[in-house]
Amino acid sequence: MIKQPLIIISGPTASGKSALGVRLARDIGGEIVSADSMQVYKYMNIGTAKITPGEMDGIPHHMLDVCDPKIDYSIADYKEAAKKCVLDILSRHKVPIVVGGTGFYIHALLYDTDFGSTESDGSVRAKIENDYSLYGPEIMHLKLKEIDPEAAESIHMNDTKRVVRALEFYELYGYKISQHNREALSSESPYDFIYIALNRDRKELYPLIDERVDKMMAQGLPEEVKALKEYGCRADSVSMQGIGYKELFNSIDYEAAAEEIKLNSRHYAKRQFTWLRHEKDVTWIDSPVSEEDYRWILKECLKKRIRITE
Repeated sequence: MIKQPLIIISGPTASGKSALGVRLARDIGGEIVSADSMQVYKYMNIGTAKITPGEMDGIPHHMLDVCDPKIDYSIADYKEAAKKCVLDILSRHKVPIVVGGTGFYIHALLYDTDFGSTESDGSVRAKIENDYSLYGPEIMHLKLKEIDPEAAESIHMNDTKRVVRALEFYELYGYKISQHNREALSSESPYDFIYIALNRDRKELYPLIDERVDKMMAQGLPEEVKALKEYGCRADSVSMQGIGYKELFNSIDYEAAAEEIKLNSRHYAKRQFTWLRHEKDVTWIDSPVSEEDYRWILKECLKKRIRITE
């Protein structure tokens, strides 16, 4: 089977992924496929740091604003839609460049993960979610730690969606989701890919994250969250689990909420680093990207471009 070319640019929040993606797309004739679990939602622009039309610089971007925030969008939904985008881009002799920091989304697309056998009728999930409301996140995370310590180590206590999914998976199939994920890692990708991860010293990255949060607050993030709440989004909506939204949803102390957003963003960046270090065939590039490193990236990606136009 001839593998289709695919470029991936990932890395922690505020590491410069979007700008690199646009520059590369312009130079090799590419289009961007976003891999961000919150940017799929409409009306969520400030808190997700969604790229603006000006920043896109005329480069087509896919998988942005594809879902109403009142609807829960799953990783399976993303994989199917993103796969169609990739095939469409290739059919027009363009280079698909996947850009984003949601590791699960990238992995699902890259390895064409089959989610058909891991969907329940909703009853098990409903029970676990009810337990969540009764006992709270700390107790539920401890429950996960008892049955799957490896998963509990990689999933933050406040990441309700992933804790519920891990508990649901164990209830449905009787084995650990961490085991399932390791088996998935051993699978072969149907793509001939380059996987670039941006690395930045945390002493430089964390101030950039704090600066970004301050900018979001100044741009009107509290008002954006208020508008989403009035629109009908609930505190337990998947869209409202995003960092910046969950902290502000019921908060009246914006200063305290901003500090919590900064802390959670730093924790998220740390988990993104951890995820990427466990992925296969990743090439780490220091950010900001030097001209020497960019020339190497460009050279490698142009090889994929030649494959598409042959």
